[in-house]
Amino acid sequence: MSLLSVRDLTVRFGSSAPPVVDGIGFSVPAGGALGIVGESGSGKSMTSLAIMGLLPPGASRTGTVFFDGQELTALSERKMREVRGNRIAMVFQDPLSSLNPYYTVGTQIAEAYRSHRSGVGRRAARQVAIEAMERVHIKEAGRRVDDYPHQFSGGMRQRVMIAMALSTEPELIIADEPTTALDVTVQAQILDLLAEVRRDTGAALILITHDLAVVSEVADNVVVMRHGNVVETGSTEQIFSDPREAYTQALLDAVPRIDDEIASLRSLGGDL
Repeated sequence: MSLLSVRDLTVRFGSSAPPVVDGIGFSVPAGGALGIVGESGSGKSMTSLAIMGLLPPGASRTGTVFFDGQELTALSERKMREVRGNRIAMVFQDPLSSLNPYYTVGTQIAEAYRSHRSGVGRRAARQVAIEAMERVHIKEAGRRVDDYPHQFSGGMRQRVMIAMALSTEPELIIADEPTTALDVTVQAQILDLLAEVRRDTGAALILITHDLAVVSEVADNVVVMRHGNVVETGSTEQIFSDPREAYTQALLDAVPRIDDEIASLRSLGGDL
């Protein structure tokens, strides 16, 4: 049985407006990795928000989202909060806007953890934050836990966000364009980290991106979206070697691929 099963998911802004996500479906097995790929406006990020129950004001969803056999769209907001951030965690594109500049990163990871673990004290939660930071390879985590977001580079802030997601040991991580604002070297580091997290924790992963090359580094299967619709689905190998749709081929042809650059950096012994 799939860990996550999405069927006929539709998102609209108003009953008379055309859907921004139009009856799509896909599934993710436990421990699996799915890439959702498309250009800006394809509906891929709105799909992730619909799964999480975080749609913006004015948006509505229909269809079904089953997670571990539970219908998420039927849950109350209180029940959904027990799933969101706990069993399903999300890593957003811009960590600087997601992190509060007035609180240390350790405080933010610890409080996110405590919000899902009743009765956990601040000292224990701080230790969880340090361990989560160590897991994502932030050096001197015991010291840096007291630093503020502006004291971290863009790549390190993204590691903080991944640490926050990992702190509750979720079964599914949704990463929405986690490497978009990063240069190719740091992008490679984050992709390696996501692959490592999946391998070490057994968590399933949904990677949302406009870049098929990013998907090739992490995902087992791919969903290609355009104008709110699923254009093509298949294994990563099939999508790259034998795409069935012209739009998928156009994405492969038009988007700069990072594979060769990453391979070159690794062959030189770069610290990825």
